[in-house]
Amino acid sequence: MNHHHRKILHALFAHPISANISMKDVESVFRELGGELKSAHSGKLHVSLNGHSANFSHAKHSLPKEEVVQVRKFIEKCGVDPEKDYPL
Repeated sequence: MNHHHRKILHALFAHPISANISMKDVESVFRELGGELKSAHSGKLHVSLNGHSANFSHAKHSLPKEEVVQVRKFIEKCGVDPEKDYPL
């Protein structure tokens, strides 16, 4: 995982919650983590990672804070710890 992807991953877990993360960057992080992504016609993004699945809204700009929290919880559920697994 390159430095840019690590920065995005850590931004997802930053406090206070960042409202300046693009869905395009989050998609790249999911791919780097080994996730499978599928876009649905309803504007949702289906992500499968480490045996877990989730659907996210496909925001055209920055993710709303609520969506950042959902992405964060999904990544944690998949067993990824940014501090331990992908330090900056």
